[in-house]
Amino acid sequence: MSDALVFVLAGAFATATPLFLAALGELICERSGVFNLSVEGMMSIGAVVAFITVTHTGSHALGMAAGMLAATALSTVFALLTLRLLANQVVSGLAVGLLGLGISAMVGMPYEGAVTTPIQRLHVPILADVPIVGPILFSQDAVVYMSVVLGASAAWFLRRTRAGLTLRVVGENPRSAHSLGLRPTRVRFLAVLFGGAMAGLAGAYASTVLTPLWSQGMIAGRGWIAVALVVFATWRPTRLMVGAYFFGAVSLLDLAVQAIGLGIPSQLMACVPYVSTIAILAIVSSDIARIRLNAPMSLGESYSPAA
Repeated sequence: MSDALVFVLAGAFATATPLFLAALGELICERSGVFNLSVEGMMSIGAVVAFITVTHTGSHALGMAAGMLAATALSTVFALLTLRLLANQVVSGLAVGLLGLGISAMVGMPYEGAVTTPIQRLHVPILADVPIVGPILFSQDAVVYMSVVLGASAAWFLRRTRAGLTLRVVGENPRSAHSLGLRPTRVRFLAVLFGGAMAGLAGAYASTVLTPLWSQGMIAGRGWIAVALVVFATWRPTRLMVGAYFFGAVSLLDLAVQAIGLGIPSQLMACVPYVSTIAILAIVSSDIARIRLNAPMSLGESYSPAA
C-alpha cells in the first residue's frame, strides 16, 4: 500500500506539470480579459514540434524552446483575430484550437509511434534517500521544479508588481485602463503570447518527458482540463497549483488500483479525472459570489480603443 501511495504522489508531480503549465498560461491570459479556448491545439502543436526537434537534435532544451515558439506563433493568430479584428473570442479559440490539432496531426504523421529518450530525473543528495518523502519531493525532473518556480513567480507578479497590477486593471475594465494612459490591447496581446508559450511548453513536456513518444491525440483533453482548472482555482496561481497536483494524482489512480489488485475495471478508472473535473466545476460554479468576486469583469469581451 505504501509503495502504491508513493507511486501516485511522486508521479502526480510529473503528470500535473503539463496541466499546471498550460493552466498557468491560461490564467494570465484570462486575467487580462481574454478567454482562450485554443489551449488544446496549442499544446498539440507544441508537443509535435518539440518531439521532432528532440528526435533530430537530441536536445530537450532545444525541443522545448521550439515547442514554445510553435505554440506562440499559433497564439499570435488567435491574438490577431480577437484583438485586432475583434472576432468573437470563443469562436476564434475553438477555430484556432482545431487548426492546431490539424497541423499537429499532419506534421506528426511520419513520426507516429516513434519514441525518444526522456530527460533524467534530478536526485537531490541525501534528501532523495529519505523514505517516502524523498522519492516524492526530491527525485523529479528539472521541469517539475521549474513549474513550481513559475507558479510562485506568477503569484508574485500579479500581487506585487506594477505590471501585474496593470494586467489586472485591464482585465477588469480595459476602457478605464485606457483612460489612465495604459495600453489594453498591447497588454492583452502579450498575455495571449505568454499563454501560448506556456501551452507549448506543456505540450513539449508531455511528448518528450512525461510520455516520450508521438501519437496523434496524445494530449487527450489536457488542454480542456487546464481551462477548467483556472475556474477551479478562481484565477489564483496558488490554488491552481493545488488543483493541478490533485488532478495529476487522480489520473494515476488507475495504475495504483491495478497494482494493489482491487480489480476495478481500468476503463472506469480512466474516466475518474474527467468525472472529477465535472464534479469540482459544478461545486465551484455553485458559489456565484466567489466567482463574481474573482473572475475578471471583462473576461471574453472584445475591446477597441476606437469604440
